[in-house]
Amino acid sequence: MTIEKIETFILKDKLSQSFFFSQWEYSERCICVVKVTASNGQYGWGEGYGPATVLEAGIKLIAPFVIGEDALMNEVIWNKMYRKTLDFARRGVLMASVSAIDIAIWDLKGKLLGLPVSTLLGGAHRDKIQPYATGFYFMDHKNPARDFVKEAELYLSQGFKAMKMKVGLGIEADVKNVKMLRETIGPDIKLMVDSNHAYTLREATELSRRIEQYNIGWFEEPISPEFYEQYSELKTKTSIPISGGECEYTRFGFNQLIKNKSVDIIQPDICASGGLTEAKRIGALASANGIDIIPHTWGTAIGLHVGLHFISNIESVPGRMYQPEFLIEYDQTENALRDKLTFPSLTMENGMLEVPKRPGLGIDIDEDVLRKYSTCKIQENAIKL
Repeated sequence: MTIEKIETFILKDKLSQSFFFSQWEYSERCICVVKVTASNGQYGWGEGYGPATVLEAGIKLIAPFVIGEDALMNEVIWNKMYRKTLDFARRGVLMASVSAIDIAIWDLKGKLLGLPVSTLLGGAHRDKIQPYATGFYFMDHKNPARDFVKEAELYLSQGFKAMKMKVGLGIEADVKNVKMLRETIGPDIKLMVDSNHAYTLREATELSRRIEQYNIGWFEEPISPEFYEQYSELKTKTSIPISGGECEYTRFGFNQLIKNKSVDIIQPDICASGGLTEAKRIGALASANGIDIIPHTWGTAIGLHVGLHFISNIESVPGRMYQPEFLIEYDQTENALRDKLTFPSLTMENGMLEVPKRPGLGIDIDEDVLRKYSTCKIQENAIKL
């Protein structure tokens, strides 16, 4: 079954209230999704992580290499996209464009074969995955953590067993906020921190030591992703596990993280780092080196479903009778594109998300919602055979 058409859609939603973190402020969601259609009319959906208009341009550049290819040969197609762009796209947004197409092909392949993506990956080791609530962004420049307690209480009422908060406001403010949240959620809820690479090695070391007492699950992106050796040094100075990798690309980039012993947990964004085809290879690297893998997810429910299928397939190393819970990031910030674009919707029960068992990623797109949030007319950006 050959690939006949590739369409892109830039979706935009203005937020009711902007929010910020250590680097930037968001006032809207803007995401590029892609639809890949086969010669029999069956189709798959994917999305990329990064600036939507640039992602779309990359997809349009790559699409002619993919049109006419056998939709079942995802690794052959991935290699063709990679080789055709290697000289100028080893990392960055164009790799996210490759990722979006690759994910759509996996969805399409699953639908063509009548199998869920988890089965195509080799099978699901688990059918339920524990989500952690990503939230606690800053809403007020004068009092950034103003709503943290209220937000934590909401997550507790919804049944979350793990939460990740933002830090990066400065060491004193961060310590105060971490203490406040730990006291609010109690000792049994997992709590992680993420500075979005706001700190120097010295600052990250000081902050780590001062918040160790609050039983932190991991410290995410404490310093710039460029400083592999500094990550490795930081690991020796704190008992908090160090995580990172959402700014990393392909197995080759993650090999650098691993070779430098930079992190305890790698966090590839599957919608940016090479799609599911490459995520499977990155996962093998992590397994071979005894490093945990917890993907970064941010965007629509397409990416969230991608993460569920991928995590379900991760082997538990070492094996043991009572397995630890495997985690998936579940962003809780305002996002109509995540909540309304796809169906059926995800439902958390008893603090867990179920891995979809329907063919492909297990979702479809609501065309009315697609039209509502699309920045151009539907069908305007189709590339055909």
